[in-house]
Amino acid sequence: MPDAIAQLAEVKAKIAAAERAAEREPGSVTLVAVSKTFDAEAIRPVLEVGHRIFGENRVQEAEGKWPALKAEFTDIELHLIGPLQSNKAKQAVALFDVLETVDRDRIAAEIAREIAKQGKAPRLYVQVNTGSEPQKAGIEPTEAVAFVARCRDVHGLAIEGLMCIPPLEENPGPHFALLEKLAHQAGLSKLSMGMSADYETAIAFGATSVRVGSAIFGAR
Repeated sequence: MPDAIAQLAEVKAKIAAAERAAEREPGSVTLVAVSKTFDAEAIRPVLEVGHRIFGENRVQEAEGKWPALKAEFTDIELHLIGPLQSNKAKQAVALFDVLETVDRDRIAAEIAREIAKQGKAPRLYVQVNTGSEPQKAGIEPTEAVAFVARCRDVHGLAIEGLMCIPPLEENPGPHFALLEKLAHQAGLSKLSMGMSADYETAIAFGATSVRVGSAIFGAR
């Protein structure tokens, strides 16, 4: 799949250029290659050229392709970037290395229970619904800082950063700025923000990781 390999290189070059433009340290932005809807054979060429950090939207889909790939490429880091249902917490904690979509107390409690049971502690991000969109997952911005505190103090979870998906039809810049502000207030340094259409903008606003799918793997 040479197209994906070439497009991966192009995305990495653009990330490096955006880091320079923002006067960021080289390599300070992590690329999460979003492989949702693509099968193992489509992903394999990207693994074979050395990329190891991937994102998936659905637990069930990920369970169908990643255990075998993880057994073969043992240093894979797998991120859950889609909404997490409480009844999937067990599987999510078992399979994923990073859960980016913690957004309510019930999910936080389920994750904490599974971490205790499994002895496995994925890194955790709180998803913020920066556009207050009713159809979208994520904690409301006005509740985000308090929720991060509850995750720590009530549920015993170590939250690494914040994540957002700006409204499709809006300028993403203000949403990225809001997430950075909330992270600062919550005492967090990691920001997962920016996708194929806006990852360079996100880097200018302080993203520490960007989630890029179609710009690497093509249209779904």
